[in-house]
Amino acid sequence: HVQLVESGGGSVQAGGSLRLSCEFRGGSVSEHCMGWYRQPTTRAREPVACIDVDGTPAYAWHARQRFTISQDSEKRHLILQMNSLKPEDSGMYFCAYDADCAGGHVPVGSEWNWRGQGTQVTVS
Repeated sequence: HVQLVESGGGSVQAGGSLRLSCEFRGGSVSEHCMGWYRQPTTRAREPVACIDVDGTPAYAWHARQRFTISQDSEKRHLILQMNSLKPEDSGMYFCAYDADCAGGHVPVGSEWNWRGQGTQVTVS
């Protein structure tokens, strides 16, 4: 049984930064892709970023040049560093596990087999 626990959300002014963390509990973490997606208040769910089993990252267009996804050496913690935040980045951010990330594809929410409870990000 896989459990994903997010932390690090909060409120920040436009142009600021936040660092989201996701702890992976249970299962064999090295077997599948991990990533983040978000649920904005007034838009459909959006992919954000993912990192494949070989460590290759991929980003949705809105996250490029501003967000960085990474894992610790044991792959038990997934990090999303978000810089130059904009109000349109506001929403609930979900850590997710096990989806097809081949070829730089960044999965949308419904493609992931496991997800956490989410952490709220508010940019004003």
